[in-house]
Amino acid sequence: MRKQYDFSTGKRGAVIASPGKTRITIMLDDDVIEYFRAKAEAEGVGYQTKINAMLRGVLQDSAFAPEDERPLTISVLREVLREELHAS
Repeated sequence: MRKQYDFSTGKRGAVIASPGKTRITIMLDDDVIEYFRAKAEAEGVGYQTKINAMLRGVLQDSAFAPEDERPLTISVLREVLREELHAS
């Protein structure tokens, strides 16, 4: 190993940026973190990945997604059919 290194042109932060992701700081309850850590460990993924997947699922839920972006599920199909039949 060298006795001295030159870090004058170095930059702080991640070595490789993660496209499409933003680093934030968020305060979560201990029990919430423990739940996701346990679930993530059982599935062999990271707990932040599990939290992200759960949030994405909520966004895709019919109550939160714009109507033209809602996934076509049985419940959404039934809702559309009821609306159409009621309008006739």
